[in-house]
Amino acid sequence: MKTEKATFAAGCFWGVEETFRKIKGVVDTAVGYTGGTIKNPTYGNVCTDETGHAEAIEVEFDPSKVSYEELLDVFWKNHNPTTLNMQDPDVGTQYRSAIFYHNESQRKTAIPSKQKLEKSGKYNKPIVTKILPASTFYKAEEYPQRYLEKRGLTHCNI
Repeated sequence: MKTEKATFAAGCFWGVEETFRKIKGVVDTAVGYTGGTIKNPTYGNVCTDETGHAEAIEVEFDPSKVSYEELLDVFWKNHNPTTLNMQDPDVGTQYRSAIFYHNESQRKTAIPSKQKLEKSGKYNKPIVTKILPASTFYKAEEYPQRYLEKRGLTHCNI
């Protein structure tokens, strides 16, 4: 089986991971940090909002079972892409909305996906999601991995 990776930032990574983990064709997920200025950040570092990292999810998927476009649809439907550096009660640059593409094909799929959502009229505010090349993904410590699953939860309570 040939797999690919996709990386998304959509607020607190606990709920985002749980959502993607349940998709048929997703082989593995990991929460972590990307897009920042220091090497090997920790959860504590990133929570200071001083490292520039986003809380992100790295998704390993089987493209013969789920397409990158389908993953983008899940990304768009499961957070508010119009709020700058925040999702629900979480505020800070670590909670920004971003798509980190791993290759030109992903970039060429992500851009029109965002444009389609912008033109749909679903939101009355601009979509602030950034589409950026993937950089080093630092896997988070063990305790935030599958955080909700370990606690018998299906989503974050707000």
